[in-house]
Amino acid sequence: MNPRPRPEALTEPGAPLLVPRAERAHAARIAALRRARLTAAPAHLPSEHEQAAFELGLVVALVLSAPDASRGLDLLVDARRIQPEGAEVFGALLYATGRAEGAEFWWRFAAGSGSGTAAYCLHLHHLKLGETDDADYWRAWSDQLTAAERPGGTGPLRVGRPLLPDDVRRDVLSRCHRGLAPRLPPALVAVIDRLPLQDDAEEPGEVPSPWGLTSGTTSACSWDGPWGDTQNKEPNE
Repeated sequence: MNPRPRPEALTEPGAPLLVPRAERAHAARIAALRRARLTAAPAHLPSEHEQAAFELGLVVALVLSAPDASRGLDLLVDARRIQPEGAEVFGALLYATGRAEGAEFWWRFAAGSGSGTAAYCLHLHHLKLGETDDADYWRAWSDQLTAAERPGGTGPLRVGRPLLPDDVRRDVLSRCHRGLAPRLPPALVAVIDRLPLQDDAEEPGEVPSPWGLTSGTTSACSWDGPWGDTQNKEPNE
């Protein structure tokens, strides 16, 4: 799959979105990142892939726990067009339910619309897979977006209801700090399973669409349910 989104497919006509420059413009930055990665101090996990997986899980946990996460998701669903904050959150939900392909799809759209966090998630995602060229590309994109925010932005989103119940947010953060992948309750996984699929995805059948999903639904799915103590059991991976 080509990891670079087509800018014309990610922006609306007339929308003053920051779209990163062509790949050639990133050459010097990518080269510097590769040198830094080769000379970096050892991470606390045995391999670069494991370290990337740990960091990606933590970023996903922070995105899902952010005060404006629910507002971002609702903006994406209600507007039915790319809202970078909402696409970033939806990608995090998909990643936490084991749908890495879908998460990558929506993070690409979010990054193409100006989300530095989504671009950094893509950096960690590809680094976790050992795809260092793509990882360096997205890290360079993330750095550029962070260094040059869109002028005249809309400012911070209004804080609404939490995206996830308190017990779920605590569990997600706790698992990440213990080096475990983020996980969501079966009730929320079932909701994601029932979402329609993207008709225009590059890999049909693998990318859920957020249409119909609301923060009211996600905030009602807690670990309290008929599955009992499954919170403390590890899934078969």
